[in-house]
Amino acid sequence: MQAAVYYGSEPRLVIEEIPRPAPRRGEVLLRVTACGVCHTDLHVLRSEVAFPTPAVLGHEVSGVVAELGPEVTGVAVGDEVVCSFIMPCGDCRHCVRGMEDLCEKFFAYNRLKGALYDGESRLTAADGSPLAMYSMGGLAEYCVVPATDVFRVPDGVALNQVSILGCSTFTALGALRTAELGIGARVAVVAAGGVGSSIVQLAAAAGAAQIIAVDLGAEKLSAVAKLGATHTVDAATEDVVARVRELTDGHGVDIAFEALGNAATFGTALDILDDGGRAVVVGIAPAGSTGAVDLARLVRRKLEIRGSYGAKARTDMPALLRLVAAGSVAPQELITRRYPLEQADEAYQALARGEIVGRAIIEMG
Repeated sequence: MQAAVYYGSEPRLVIEEIPRPAPRRGEVLLRVTACGVCHTDLHVLRSEVAFPTPAVLGHEVSGVVAELGPEVTGVAVGDEVVCSFIMPCGDCRHCVRGMEDLCEKFFAYNRLKGALYDGESRLTAADGSPLAMYSMGGLAEYCVVPATDVFRVPDGVALNQVSILGCSTFTALGALRTAELGIGARVAVVAAGGVGSSIVQLAAAAGAAQIIAVDLGAEKLSAVAKLGATHTVDAATEDVVARVRELTDGHGVDIAFEALGNAATFGTALDILDDGGRAVVVGIAPAGSTGAVDLARLVRRKLEIRGSYGAKARTDMPALLRLVAAGSVAPQELITRRYPLEQADEAYQALARGEIVGRAIIEMG
């Protein structure tokens, strides 16, 4: 099969022919339909997030079930499915208490070693040497996924439109759950890229009364306004804190989502909160990054800072798919560019230059 391989020496992807993987016990082989182009992969490509190399990245996947490993039930060959980037093991101490977004095996085996939960990758180079897997390694024509992370797509939903549910929308839903967003809330989304745009769309569906999107440039802000933002603030030309307070009768927002992973935008999220407000930090920052907090204001104004990495796969992915089937969430509206696998490196270079509004996807043809 064809796969985009990252070797670690420079931030580039190389298309190579590698052996098609095989699923083991409790796993599913997918023929990949589409894979989202995500900033988290870009962090790995830039060596801002440590990960073993050589590797196959890609963690926002939709596809068709091609083969079942032993002891897999509930899904059949030929089923159209989508997967989340957090692949729950189902049996660690966090998974059994319903906290799949903290799955110990996912972090210990996949994020640290690039492997699945027997400690081995399912991918190899042409010479038989192992290739690490970032989540399922979806920038390839086939990938292996734990059966706990495979969800059937409802009839009538286009398979190539829903791959971004697996990270962009999944991460956004986790952020809304973490925020405990209620009907009528005043919300700001700081950084309106792929995840930020999804937060806007979901916040609108959840009944937020005011959704203020903050970013740089008219193009991004115009796009996010179409997804449900009631107001936009261009940080390149406006005083963000002053403008947000003006839009909220001088008070600030109930919830501010930080969706970039940057010390400056983290500070902005805190500065635009109303008393008693919550800042939900969603963006992935380079390891070791820190942000300043005014401790006196934190205490006296009863502010909260919450981290959110993702949602809970086995409960939240089916919920997202129901929302898509009902037309309440439209992931296809976020997709603005499509690339073939042969142009995967070009897609990530465009992402690095800030040229992609919303989300791009890689289509396998």
